[in-house]
Amino acid sequence: MRILGLTGGIGMGKSTVARMLRRAGFPVFDADAAVHALQAPGGRALPAIGRLVPGSVRDGVLDRAVLRRAAVADRAVLKGLERIIHPMVRQERDRFLARARRAGHSWAVLDVPLLFETGGDRLCDRVAVVSAPPEVQAYRVAKRRGMGPAEVAAVIARQMPDREKRRRADDVICTGLSRNDTIRRVRRLVARLRAEDGMRLRAEGKTS
Repeated sequence: MRILGLTGGIGMGKSTVARMLRRAGFPVFDADAAVHALQAPGGRALPAIGRLVPGSVRDGVLDRAVLRRAAVADRAVLKGLERIIHPMVRQERDRFLARARRAGHSWAVLDVPLLFETGGDRLCDRVAVVSAPPEVQAYRVAKRRGMGPAEVAAVIARQMPDREKRRRADDVICTGLSRNDTIRRVRRLVARLRAEDGMRLRAEGKTS
């Protein structure tokens, strides 16, 4: 089984592309969903988070406002949170990949916002970056988060620059035009992956 890494900055349309790949029959690991599950009521990460930030977990429920204030006030809290969450997400990812292999899938997709930043790209056979023009990205983030221009700029500035992600990608999927255009681009990627898999199987003598 081969692995496609899927990544991109906030507001680039990565979740839309992930849904399209899932509908095309590819199993997709959603790292954001894994994080939410770990932090949901009764989630596996809550005891460690409660020890890291006393008062942030009450009766098995995370008080996100308390955690957010602590992380903003002290970068060490953010680093500590990453040390708790990242290994757990990797465990969930490995379980997902094992299930996909057992199911006989040729490709599995890792939808990970911080794929390059966490070194997850080293696990992948290909990496696809979802990108959009800066003005489209800013509009999407503002609309989704209800932020002003300065807040939007600050959120985007904290992430790896889009040009660096595109430079490191094997495939770039642009989402700045229309939904139909994005669908066409994803279909071309799917066709490329399937053709590549077909060539690999023929080289291994597994097809007639």
